[in-house]
Amino acid sequence: MPSKRSDYTSAAGIRAVVFDFGGVLFDWSPHYLYQQLIPDAAERAHFLTNICSSEWNLRQDEGRTLQDGTALLVAQHPQHAPLIHAFYDRWSEMLRGPLDEGVALLRNLHAQDVPLFGLTNWSHETFPYALANYDFLQIFRDIVVSGTEQCVKPDEVIYQIALTRYGKQLPNLQPNELVFIDDLEKNVEAARRLGWHAIHHVDCGDTVRQLQALGLPA
Repeated sequence: MPSKRSDYTSAAGIRAVVFDFGGVLFDWSPHYLYQQLIPDAAERAHFLTNICSSEWNLRQDEGRTLQDGTALLVAQHPQHAPLIHAFYDRWSEMLRGPLDEGVALLRNLHAQDVPLFGLTNWSHETFPYALANYDFLQIFRDIVVSGTEQCVKPDEVIYQIALTRYGKQLPNLQPNELVFIDDLEKNVEAARRLGWHAIHHVDCGDTVRQLQALGLPA
């Protein structure tokens, strides 16, 4: 169960760590499914770049229903209807599982009573699958899911929602008392513009060193 301490503060004034999920804690990629459905690499890359694109998927992460997103794309590309339907019908096959180093970091911080929160771009319809299948998500005191809030990183509004939500558990929480870990630089830059500390997660060892520089027991 999550620690209930609200008085934790690192030597550098950090009161909580915020984790992105994909690319930090989870190994997720549409290629894991579509390499089975579209064996040719160039054809598969074209499909995932121009049809079931990351931009299209992001709209579902922003709150558009899977049904509406799928119907829109099928109407535009009826010749690819079976492949488009597979994106969410077989979505769990894209989620390979946890990234062990990231989860180990999460568990280590939790063991040291560091307050932990989540901030993820994820459809509100698919996120329950992760909650039901990965027990380490129970460590978080709160998780802000973009699909539920109907806004996505790097939009400023979702960071403000997150700060307000986290502040309900850590009274008088300020942006500079948070450190955010995300694998996308644009999301990190957005957090920094709002006064958060933020780490661009590329290598877990480097992330650990940056957390330690902020006085955290990583």
